[in-house]
Amino acid sequence: MKKAKETEIRAEVENLRSLDKDDLRARWCKTFGKEPPPALTKDLLGRMIAWRIQEKFYGGHDKATIKLLDGLVRGEAEKLEAGPRLKPGTVLMREHRGVRHTVTVVLNGFVWQGQTFPSLTTVARAITGDLVERAALLRPAHQT
Repeated sequence: MKKAKETEIRAEVENLRSLDKDDLRARWCKTFGKEPPPALTKDLLGRMIAWRIQEKFYGGHDKATIKLLDGLVRGEAEKLEAGPRLKPGTVLMREHRGVRHTVTVVLNGFVWQGQTFPSLTTVARAITGDLVERAALLRPAHQT
């Protein structure tokens, strides 16, 4: 059997858009070897079939990603952190009500005025004591 070319894979995935729901359900049976869940919408059927087509051609997730996803499903993996990570040693400065505050990132949190806090939110709480002001203090400098 000849190996598909990337252009053929793209065309096959693009063709899924033209199929109606019944055709997608039939394609699902051919692709996955079983009936699709009845609640799946046309959009989800198409997306999942497209994923499988591309997965077979390009390869699936690497082992680390599979392990992470598996752990998340089972509730065993740590929460994913959103946004950039701050490296230990990074110094953050912000002015609040005319006073410049300096916070240093350390392995176990953030140091402000010699005290270690578990998060920037707790530092902001210590500085402001006010929820509204805290949100403004934590907003990146280019947004204030």
